Amino acid sequence: MLKVRELRVSYGGIAAVKSIDLDVADGELVCLIGCNGAGKTSTLKALARILPAHGEIRYRGDDIVHWPAHRLIGEGIALVPEGRGVFARLSVAENLAMGAYCREDKAEIASDLARVFDLLPRLKERAAQLAGTLSGGEQQMLAIGRALMGRPKLLLLDEPSMGLAPIMVQKVFEVVRSVAAEGMTILLVEQNAKLALSVSTRGYVMESGCITMADSAAMLLDNPKVRDAYLGGE
Repeated sequence: MLKVRELRVSYGGIAAVKSIDLDVADGELVCLIGCNGAGKTSTLKALARILPAHGEIRYRGDDIVHWPAHRLIGEGIALVPEGRGVFARLSVAENLAMGAYCREDKAEIASDLARVFDLLPRLKERAAQLAGTLSGGEQQMLAIGRALMGRPKLLLLDEPSMGLAPIMVQKVFEVVRSVAAEGMTILLVEQNAKLALSVSTRGYVMESGCITMADSAAMLLDNPKVRDAYLGGE
């Protein structure tokens, strides 16, 4: 579904992403792990066309490296950004409706809203509440729910556990597992390497803008270098 070759992203003269290659097959959950500043979020923003990039980004066979960001949602790509990015002055229900802004199939939208509420019952309880008054974990759930309302074929998740209490991290990742089990293709950027690898089929390790390792999630969890660098030596 996603094929990336020689992707490069720079901020002025500083190279944040240095000619990386990665692939995500249809129905896979693939993670990209690494320390702060490794280039993970820059990679995801480039794939979402929020940052200009050089190289090849093929989505379902089409090279999208020059596509405008607003075209992606209609083509089946949704980003859940780092920091959640909910519309603070809109209600939960209005935020979810914004996720379906490019759709006109009202009956299917209503069906998808019911599905999101089944998957994330806390959002149903808070439907009329302003998004800015939600807890961090609830906002993360809302950001995921809003992305799902666009019926994406490829979901880009950027640091969904960031800043959340452990119990909320567990709940958010239960949702990630459920969505993946339904067959959705997911590329997950996550600093919590153990958690990311535990839900993924494959993983990439990123350091200083480069992909330094790529393997099955099980093999990366068992790799001494990965354990020492990202899993606390476990």
